Amino acid sequence: MTKTEYPFDWVDAFTDQPFGGNGCSVVYDQGELSSSVCLSYTKETGLVECTFVGPSDVADVKVRYFLAEREIPFAGHPTIATVASLLDRGLFDSSEITLETGAGLISISADLSQTLPTITMTQIAPVFGPECPKQLVADVVSLSADDILETPQVVSTGLPFCVTLLKDHAAMARATLDVRALELFRKQVSYPNGDLMEPYLIVRGGATPEGQTFSRLLLAPPNPPEDPFTGSATGCAAAYLWSRGLIETPSYVAEQGNWIGRPGKAQVDVLGSPDDVTGIRVSGSGVVVMSGTLRL
Repeated sequence: MTKTEYPFDWVDAFTDQPFGGNGCSVVYDQGELSSSVCLSYTKETGLVECTFVGPSDVADVKVRYFLAEREIPFAGHPTIATVASLLDRGLFDSSEITLETGAGLISISADLSQTLPTITMTQIAPVFGPECPKQLVADVVSLSADDILETPQVVSTGLPFCVTLLKDHAAMARATLDVRALELFRKQVSYPNGDLMEPYLIVRGGATPEGQTFSRLLLAPPNPPEDPFTGSATGCAAAYLWSRGLIETPSYVAEQGNWIGRPGKAQVDVLGSPDDVTGIRVSGSGVVVMSGTLRL
């Protein structure tokens, strides 16, 4: 039997420590693998997402993003992980890298003066979608409408999330996913391309004194039950909070994953005024914890 081999790196993103943040396997398949193989590989790893890297005619590289059940146009922590892998392998020595994604071109900058580079992705200008009834969203995460402060709203900076601001950490701790309610939510909240993710829960006040926000993303099967750190949703939440006057400054530290033993953090900078958000910079580090070969 002839086997084809593809190198990969396993990278923990939005952390400077192994086994923190959110893991992602970055596979250098040169655009050769079919979607079905990419889906099977992602499910095999048990990770929330994996990326597959190949050549691009319009950017430095093309990146495809996969959950266990479908391909998505863009994701945040896999972007940080992919760039961390590219830099670790010495494939780029430039501080500026452009990625071709399903959501368009994503500009990346990296502070190469550090032993572990800080990687900054500039997410595209947010698209503000429909507002969602509090009770409809509350049912998805097994809370009451009174646990939600502001009207939830679908926001996308490449991948749409229903950003949901909760009143306190106690409400956040009580949240559990109701899969049937999620199905009803997705039927009632229409969004182009069917890419709408689970509600992204956020609360003001970090899990540690360093953070200004803390978040959770509860996931439906066949994904793991909770996402350790969600970089794309971090950008969506920042746009939501800034546009509604719910944060005092457009620059802050976002935290996620602390309650499941995988603490992650990102520096967030919203670009533009509350009335005209032009983009969001989300910055973090990535640690390569494993490298190997995929044999098919």
